[in-house]
Amino acid sequence: MSCRLAKSYGFIRLLMNPRLRFLHFPRFPADGFSAFRSCSTATRIRSMSASSSSSTNLMAGEDANSGVTVLPVVEDKYGGVMTEISHPMDPSAFSALLQSSLSTWTIQGKKGVWIKLPRQLIGLAEAAVKEGFWFHHAEKDFLMLVYWIPVEGDTIPSNASHRVGIGAFVINHRKEVLVVQEKTGRFQGQGIWKFPTGVVNEGEYIHDGSVREVKEETGVDTEFVQVLAFRQTHKAFFEKSDLFFVCMLKPLSLEINAQETEIEAAQWMPWEEYTKQPFVQNHELLRYMTAICSAKANGDYEGFTPLRVSAPDQQGNLYFNTRDLHSRH
Repeated sequence: MSCRLAKSYGFIRLLMNPRLRFLHFPRFPADGFSAFRSCSTATRIRSMSASSSSSTNLMAGEDANSGVTVLPVVEDKYGGVMTEISHPMDPSAFSALLQSSLSTWTIQGKKGVWIKLPRQLIGLAEAAVKEGFWFHHAEKDFLMLVYWIPVEGDTIPSNASHRVGIGAFVINHRKEVLVVQEKTGRFQGQGIWKFPTGVVNEGEYIHDGSVREVKEETGVDTEFVQVLAFRQTHKAFFEKSDLFFVCMLKPLSLEINAQETEIEAAQWMPWEEYTKQPFVQNHELLRYMTAICSAKANGDYEGFTPLRVSAPDQQGNLYFNTRDLHSRH
C-alpha cells in the first residue's frame, strides 16, 4: 500500500466504511490482463502502456488523484459511472481490478456503477456478482450489471417493465372489418375471428407497428388513423406488464394474402356479424372495444392522432385528441 494512499483522509474514511469488503488497492502490470474498450472519464484516467511481448493487454489506468489502478469509465447523468468490457481477461484479475475501482469510486462519491458484458465474456459475471453487482437486464448480445455504492437505498431504475402490443381495427367502405383466425396461441382451433394483433418492435412507433402487423398477417396495405383506446395489464409476459393499443387503420388495398406461419384464415367480415360472436359478447373488454370502434366509425368518437414533437434530448410522437384541441381555438 502506498504511503500517499495511507495518509489520505479519503482512504481512512474508506477503511471505516462497514459496507466495503475490499481493504487493499492492488496494482497490476499493464501486460497482465486483456484490453478494455478505450473510454473517456471525468477522473482523467491515464492510459497504461502495454508490453509488446504480450498477446493481451489492459487499457485500464490510474486515477489522477490517487494513482490507483481503475477501470476506464464514462460518467452517466446521475452521478454514476459505466464501463464496457470488450476483451477476455482472467476472472481473478478482473475481480481484483473491480475491487480497486470500487474503492476509488467510493472515495469520489460515485453512486451507481454499470458494467456491460458482451455475450462472449459472460464468464466474468460471476466475479462481478461476488462483489455485490446484480443483473439489471440482458439483450441477445450483452448482459448489464449494476452496483449501488451509497449506504442509503438505491435509486437505480428497474428494467423495462412493459411490453407494447396493438390490435388493428381496419374497416372498409362496405362496413366490413378485417379479421383473422390464428394458427397458434390461446385462440388456436377455436374458430374465433379477431382483429389482427401483434407486438411493437424495439425502436418502432405504435402507428408504424400497427401498419406492419396488418401487412404481415393479412397482406393488406393500410394507413394509420388513430389510437382509439389502450388497456394495461400486469404479469402478462414473463411477469412483465402489458400495454395494448387499439388502433384504427384505413385500408389502402382489399386483397388478402394471409400469413402462412401464424394465420389460419383471414377475411373481410360484416361489422355486425363480428360483434355478434359469442366470444365478443361474453368478454367485457371486447364489448367496450366494439362500442368504441362503432362510435368512431359513426363519427361520434375521437381518438388520438400522433404528432411528431421534439424534447430537450430526443424526438418522439405525442398522441392526442386533435379535434377537441383545435375546436377551442
